[in-house]
Amino acid sequence: MKTFSEFPLSALLKSNLGRQGFTEPTPVQAQAIEPALNGKDLVATAQTGTGKTLAFVLPMIHLLGTQTARTGVRSMILTPTRELAMQIDEVFSKMSVGTGIHTAVVVGGVNERTQLTAIRRGAQVLIATPGRLQDFMDRQLVDLRNVHMLVLDEADRMLDMGFLPAVRRIMAALPADRQTLLFSATIEKSVKHLVETQVPNAIRIECGSTTKPIEQVDLHLYEVEQDRKLGLLHSMLRENDGSFLVFARTKHGADRLSKKLSHEGVKTAVIHGNRSQNQRNMALRGFQDGRYRVLVATDVAARGIHVEGISHVVNYDLPQVPEDFIHRVGRTGRAGARGTASTFATRAERSDVAHIERTLTTRLVRQQVSADIQREVRSTAPVIVMPTSRPERQMRVRSFGPRMKARRRFAG
Repeated sequence: MKTFSEFPLSALLKSNLGRQGFTEPTPVQAQAIEPALNGKDLVATAQTGTGKTLAFVLPMIHLLGTQTARTGVRSMILTPTRELAMQIDEVFSKMSVGTGIHTAVVVGGVNERTQLTAIRRGAQVLIATPGRLQDFMDRQLVDLRNVHMLVLDEADRMLDMGFLPAVRRIMAALPADRQTLLFSATIEKSVKHLVETQVPNAIRIECGSTTKPIEQVDLHLYEVEQDRKLGLLHSMLRENDGSFLVFARTKHGADRLSKKLSHEGVKTAVIHGNRSQNQRNMALRGFQDGRYRVLVATDVAARGIHVEGISHVVNYDLPQVPEDFIHRVGRTGRAGARGTASTFATRAERSDVAHIERTLTTRLVRQQVSADIQREVRSTAPVIVMPTSRPERQMRVRSFGPRMKARRRFAG
């Protein structure tokens, strides 16, 4: 299929696609949409940023429109992070305008009352993270007996994050004759087992290499001392236009870097697992709207960041595993745009860089670090001795040793 108009989608869906500027499907969309419309199980792997969300949202909306039942949960999308769930809901809302189909987002970290209200008002689609959904199931707050379509999005990440028991429990509660669509950027051993047991006869779709970043991203490597990383980042911000997504290894590291950049006048937001859902939403929204030029994030949030137009990704710290490198750099170069991903590494991390290159069968282009890059000055707080308000009173110590006893005997 070369255009969306060739798909057997409803006229309303095609109108919504046109209104949002979608005319030509990406490879994964071109291969996945039609079998999904025909009720087939799918296992689709494609690189990050290739349009997997639309590949399952469109068939889901179309098939829901053909069902006679208009209320109650009929379809479900499981995803690993709150941010990703909310961004899928945003895409769903744009594509379902005028259809009468409603969603309920079921995620942790926010007030559950709004989520339960959406379910009770007849939402046909649940977009959920496994932990919160399992909690609702344990308390019998949601009925999944009529679910006809299940989508596992970013399946490998869900299992990496320890959701396998919850995913198994949820899938066991669904009708056996449901349609299952599994989408992922990579298929690891844990996911292969899930595929073999849950969707053994699925149609397999592979678009491009899932073990290396997409070609639209230029991969650069800077070997730089730890105390010159901040100076190098400042230099890149001065010399390049556009927004920067910067990855730190730890939550505390992300907070420290965000504060340093903000102190230097760079409009910066931060997102990681310790931030409240409201803080995370505000950071993402501000970054997307251009109020923040830099967003500092940890890997936990990497797959939940779907912001169009990110010009530059910076690996300020190396990822824990090579697979996370793919998901980090996949935040740029999306929808056919060009992007740059720069990795900072110290001399001691050369073996880690080589491991990434071997695993991903790619090579990072070495870049020269200018001698003008300043070292970070680590200031030490002065020690201030506060005077006491009054001199210390000298303590009197009484002795009960032999000498004292002797004196008492003498006195008698």
